[in-house]
Amino acid sequence: MNTVQVKNTVIGEGRPKICVPIVGKTKTDILEEAKNITSLPVDVVEWRVDWFDDVFATEKVLETAKELQEVLKDIPILLTFRTSKEGGEIPRPLSKEEILHIVKKYGEAANDYAALNIAAAQSGYVDLIDVEAFTGDEVVKTIINAAHEAGVKVIASNHDFFKTPEKEEIIRRLCMMQELGADIPKIAVMPTCKQDVITLLSATLETSEKYADRPIITMSMAGTGVVSRLTGETFGSALTFGAASKASAPGQVGVHELKQVLDIIHSSL
Repeated sequence: MNTVQVKNTVIGEGRPKICVPIVGKTKTDILEEAKNITSLPVDVVEWRVDWFDDVFATEKVLETAKELQEVLKDIPILLTFRTSKEGGEIPRPLSKEEILHIVKKYGEAANDYAALNIAAAQSGYVDLIDVEAFTGDEVVKTIINAAHEAGVKVIASNHDFFKTPEKEEIIRRLCMMQELGADIPKIAVMPTCKQDVITLLSATLETSEKYADRPIITMSMAGTGVVSRLTGETFGSALTFGAASKASAPGQVGVHELKQVLDIIHSSL
């Protein structure tokens, strides 16, 4: 199993790493959240840029990312532009003018979604980007290749807020993300019953033991699925999301409580 190192954080060894989202709407709010996070036991910070009021002004996104990096210092930054179809805030596309130079360099596959991710990766202000795996294979490959050229790692993700797919389908999606070249495949699903949580954990275990040659991230959402956010080291999920203030997904646990449980499990293995 290969690990993924971002700054001083190594994902894929030891206890699952803790990632905390920032969901502020203004630059002031975002930087204030970041200052509060620096005193918490956090390994990675996810900036949910789809919550940002100026998300469609690329210069302001990069300016804010730069200041965010200055505040967080050695804490790696994961930039996530979550689209509406996977639980994001804003579906509106960027203007043609904003993506023109990206399209010229990377071709027509570089659409509005790709443009923002590529610009962020090339800026040097973020350490990882999240790419939704079902955006289209060519678009996903374009973003991944551009990010890797810039020395930025990629999490490929898929979210189902309505159900939990069959075990074989979860495994298939994670393997597909690996084949697309993502550094870390990720899937989050919604349980409709307790058995769904077992399905997710079983798929995680089988993928990590039989198919994955890199870290994976999995979770079952909402209250029923909280156990999946805590037992990653047992079943094979390398990172978990906790809440510092406002949760970005249902079922996120407070950071201090999350670390306490992860440490207990880690010390027993």
